[in-house]
Amino acid sequence: MTQPVITDYLFDEAAYNTHDGGYIPLEKPSTPPQPLAIPAIATPDRVDGKDVYYTITAQTGEVQLLPGAKTKTWGYNAPLLGQTFVYRDGQTIHLHLVNHLPEVTTFHWHGLDIPGPIEDGGCHAPVYPGESRDVTFTINQPASTDWLHAHPCPSTAEQVWHGLAAMAIVQDEHEESLPLPRNYGVDDIPLILQDRRFHEDNQWDYRADYDPDGVQGPTAMINGTINPYFDVTTQKVRLRILNGSNRREWRLHFSDDLQFTQIAGDNSLLPTPVPFTHLMITCAERQEIVVDFGQYQPGDEVTLYSDDVPIVTFRIRDFAPDTTTIPEHLFDVPEYKVDPELPVKNVVLSGMDEEVMIDGKKFDMQRIDYEMPMGQAQIWDITSTNTMVGGMIHPYHMHGTAFQVISRNGHAPYPNETGLKDTVSINPHEHVRIKVLFNVPGVFMYHCHIIEHEDGGMMAQIKVVDPKHPDVQYHLMDHHTLMKAFAEERGVSMDDLWLGGMESYKKMGMHM
Repeated sequence: MTQPVITDYLFDEAAYNTHDGGYIPLEKPSTPPQPLAIPAIATPDRVDGKDVYYTITAQTGEVQLLPGAKTKTWGYNAPLLGQTFVYRDGQTIHLHLVNHLPEVTTFHWHGLDIPGPIEDGGCHAPVYPGESRDVTFTINQPASTDWLHAHPCPSTAEQVWHGLAAMAIVQDEHEESLPLPRNYGVDDIPLILQDRRFHEDNQWDYRADYDPDGVQGPTAMINGTINPYFDVTTQKVRLRILNGSNRREWRLHFSDDLQFTQIAGDNSLLPTPVPFTHLMITCAERQEIVVDFGQYQPGDEVTLYSDDVPIVTFRIRDFAPDTTTIPEHLFDVPEYKVDPELPVKNVVLSGMDEEVMIDGKKFDMQRIDYEMPMGQAQIWDITSTNTMVGGMIHPYHMHGTAFQVISRNGHAPYPNETGLKDTVSINPHEHVRIKVLFNVPGVFMYHCHIIEHEDGGMMAQIKVVDPKHPDVQYHLMDHHTLMKAFAEERGVSMDDLWLGGMESYKKMGMHM
């Protein structure tokens, strides 16, 4: 392997969330170890050639997370988080989306290049309690690890906190031709990283924990498991790591500084595998790594840490020797040619707490902030002004597309962000240039993925126009309609309705 081993976390240490005024450090779990929960793979209702049909139900549940009372939770086809949805490049997916929750929600496919705003499932595609919505889209993208989560503005953060986050895996022939682990649940393991605070009777209380810079909790929850362990029965294990947290950055390393290899990022394999001993993953990012446990013996334990707190224990069992090697070349990044006369699109992320904005404005569901044609590549320059003391790292996400990171402050991007991505984190006062191209039309959001920040208005909208159908109009919801629905469903007046994101608008003297 020609890449040097990366032994630091790459990002600016002064901007880590450990320096936030509201930072809540993880605590070492005191409860007995539990087997790591592996979400079941969702079974289609039916398959007709390349047409695949699913019913996905957002539902309430109760889960035994800690000794004592069960915790009230939400999930997709499961009481917490959800089943794992496995799609293939070239399939047409037909979804019957059902809401059995007590309030309005949406079903957002984070990482899928599908039309918006309805199929994408952002805030303009509500499904009300007891109702359903049918959507259809075609998978046309490389193999990747993606996810499904709720996105009803301005209550995205609270609903994800309740548990509405599930993994989605896209498969393709190229990835399957490579000698990589892919036996789901055995050597291909999802790790959904989240954190929670447990209140009286083991319940979650989002309002009590609310912080406009992002809600955190002291207890690590991995795939909905507290203090998990995993029995290693193969020499090499592929971990599909998803940061499904509202706010927390996870700085990952193994005991013994065990080296591992990152093979994929958000939306594709990396062109070249990258070896690490320490790896930071910010909100909404996905990172696939392969860990070789060949130096260990049955009975040994290897621990995965975030900072200095253990989050998963890998218990070594008997396994057969594995002499396969990860190829030096994994993926050809598509060439997007940019018209040199096309101006650079500048995006400015500003503020912290309630002051967060994009380009000096808070999000308005009925305002289109930018238009660009489908199929045309453009350079976007994303910067974070962070004028408040200390600043912070903002994970910038775009719906409906996979972009390429070109540079950081004029220098090369980090070695593990050279594939296709939909989320890139910006250090304070940094300019990150990305190459953006949409293959699907519609209205899409782009925003900070500290979820309380997007709810608080650090979000904007782009309209992508199909040149063959330039006159298509989209019905856009408005904040008032959604907030009225929340008020009716919660049995309160509009004056008494509390949604975390509303506070950011009110304290800035702005209206949604």
